[in-house]
Amino acid sequence: MTLNKVDREAVPEMPNRLGIAGIEFIEYATSRPQVLGQVLESMGFRPIARHRSREVTLYRQGGMNLVVNASPDDARVSATVDGQPVISAVAFRVQDALKAHTRCLDLGAWGVDSHAQAMELHIPAIHGPGGSRFYFVDRWQEFSIYDIDFKPIPTVDPHPPALAGMSYFGVVQYIGAARSADWQTYYEHMFDFTAIPDEERFGILPKGKLMKSPCGSFLWQLIEPEPWMDADDSPECLQRIGFGVADVGQAVVALKARGVEFVESTRLHPEDRGALTRATLGSVAFELVHQ
Repeated sequence: MTLNKVDREAVPEMPNRLGIAGIEFIEYATSRPQVLGQVLESMGFRPIARHRSREVTLYRQGGMNLVVNASPDDARVSATVDGQPVISAVAFRVQDALKAHTRCLDLGAWGVDSHAQAMELHIPAIHGPGGSRFYFVDRWQEFSIYDIDFKPIPTVDPHPPALAGMSYFGVVQYIGAARSADWQTYYEHMFDFTAIPDEERFGILPKGKLMKSPCGSFLWQLIEPEPWMDADDSPECLQRIGFGVADVGQAVVALKARGVEFVESTRLHPEDRGALTRATLGSVAFELVHQ
């Protein structure tokens, strides 16, 4: 039997044993939902639905969903300091949520107990860094999780267009000192992420280690604290969201017109490769990356 040249030199696809197919939503926990909502609206998001039984609001623009969780009975909300919002969850789109969740538990992940009430969906989850969660969602095409748990806000467009074509580019995670190898192994082992060579960088904040999701649709950035930082002042957490845009300059102009301020200094300022918004509410910042 003979093999043609294409067969011999075919590059095998990277494993994707959970069937990850992108980010379904990212959740913020906060005790100041109205103020955070104003920040999100300045970034182009629109509130489109509210949870049927909890103080949770769904924001959307384009293909991105952001959930603002202000439910007082959620420990992640009560744990926030001075109302500062924190990224409390990332939901991965997968082919089969139960299988993905079971596999992660088999690999040593810690499961999250379900608090779904009557007539609510149970979305399986595991514990992530800093008290956050990773959810697995397989209802994200014709039928979605929001069809059950959320009530649309009347007269609001449920599919607002993305400002400047923004889409999810990735998530930045702050990690402990000398913990890069541990976290890289975790994401490789648990989710089949792959490391990106150090010479391949994106945006204007080139620190840390970059990893690519097995579906290739988003990145994960791991950043250790500076050597002079006190370990108690640099906890591990999901720190900020990166948005991909085709034209960074155009996106910056559009966002500035909406009142968004950007970090501009001799060391860091908006440019063709990327831009960073000034932190608001003490903790909320977004990164634009040329995509």
